[in-house]
Amino acid sequence: MPDKTNREIVEHYFKAYPSDWATMARLRHADFVEDWPQSGERIVGHENYRSIHENYPGGNPGSAIDRVVGTEDRLVMTPLFTPFRIVGAGDTFTVEARARYADGTTTLVVTIVELKDGKVHQQRTYFAEPFEPPDWRSRWVTRIPKS
Repeated sequence: MPDKTNREIVEHYFKAYPSDWATMARLRHADFVEDWPQSGERIVGHENYRSIHENYPGGNPGSAIDRVVGTEDRLVMTPLFTPFRIVGAGDTFTVEARARYADGTTTLVVTIVELKDGKVHQQRTYFAEPFEPPDWRSRWVTRIPKS
């Protein structure tokens, strides 16, 4: 996609994420790798990534619409994975998102995306379940609106 900026490539990629396999394959580098540091796993190649998601217990849930914040606000709709902030420059971008699983749980996700030759080359994804803050901190903090 030489006519697109890296930001546009990342936006297009996350509109396809996680199950528009043809688009994702086209936007991924031949040496694509994704790391999941919390579980210590590395996914090598688009086909392994696709197989993991196609075999996820419970299948893919429905879609959600949200606003992506960054240099330009945009609306996106993706199954399972809803990005709400994309920031970055050059070949590295960070995507903050919310994942909704088939069992109804929601997880906050941060993905660091690195491009090479105008394609998604590497990803590092961190998953964190939201939780209620303890009361003992309440006098020192204010609550952030939920996204």
